[in-house]
Amino acid sequence: MISWLSDNLGTILISLALLAMVAGIIWSMRQDKKKGKSSCGGNCSHCAMGCSCHPAPPAEKKTLKKSKT
Repeated sequence: MISWLSDNLGTILISLALLAMVAGIIWSMRQDKKKGKSSCGGNCSHCAMGCSCHPAPPAEKKTLKKSKT
């Protein structure tokens, strides 16, 4: 058992480090979600769902409708 651990020590340490990083990322994302922060990059002009997740305020909608016609 000890020889197996010593033979695979590097793999075990790297795996534990990667697992800790992934757990930290997940924890950070959950904390941000609880605080109301978004994972959105904020560049809605290049996003396919830009109009659905951040709808325009009523004043902008009126001007958008007029400019489209």
